[in-house]
Amino acid sequence: MKKKSRHSRQANKLKNLILVVLVFIFVIGIVYISYYLYNRNKDKKVNTDILNDIEVDITEITPQKTEVMIKLEELQKENNEIIGWLEIEGTNINSPVLQTTDNDFYLTHNYKKEKASSGSLFLDKDFDLENGSSNYLIYGHRNKQGLMFEDLLKYAKEDFYKEHKTIKFTTNKEEAIYEILAVFYSRVYYKSEKDVFRYYYFVNANNEAEYNEFINEAKKASIYDTGITAKYGEQLLTLSTCEYSKEDGRFAIVAKKIK
Repeated sequence: MKKKSRHSRQANKLKNLILVVLVFIFVIGIVYISYYLYNRNKDKKVNTDILNDIEVDITEITPQKTEVMIKLEELQKENNEIIGWLEIEGTNINSPVLQTTDNDFYLTHNYKKEKASSGSLFLDKDFDLENGSSNYLIYGHRNKQGLMFEDLLKYAKEDFYKEHKTIKFTTNKEEAIYEILAVFYSRVYYKSEKDVFRYYYFVNANNEAEYNEFINEAKKASIYDTGITAKYGEQLLTLSTCEYSKEDGRFAIVAKKIK
């Protein structure tokens, strides 16, 4: 009987240990899910109706200084690394654009400089908004809630493009409209790969030939023909996000300023 009792006690200890482990895993799971939901709701709250929460004096609005430009100035008082506002009708893309000397920072922080899994839309550090670059390259994460650049992928369908051909990019200087000229899939190429289109390296064209080469490569890569091109000297805007069908995949849109 003693032997049986000892085995019974060992079995009970094992059951209790398994129970403790299962409870621990369950608690960890609950904590993880709660943390995920908290951050998701926080990201959504922070990035929803940002401009609507800013009140402006309507008497300050002029043809030279629009309501969005005035609200942008108010946001810049909170964070001077906010350099613009990007909006695409028919999408959830309606967000501030930031720029700092470290491209990694706004991958993981919102416009308030708080930690955020969705990050922010940001202008590549090598592009000069103040003095001008031939092209402005803006990056953004994709987000399961449809925030950041998730809705860029809507342009994979030509029918969507036909109904939404323009992008609005507002800075302190102007509220500009850009017309989309190319939509394409790409990826980050290895240094050893030759004769590939590294659109993410195009900042300034040293001459007309370099500018035209970028436009021609973008048009060639485009998944459909927009019928739009650009002439040397016209300001360009490139939007880029991740695309998961291939390793280091990217999805990009190139547009030119029309007004």
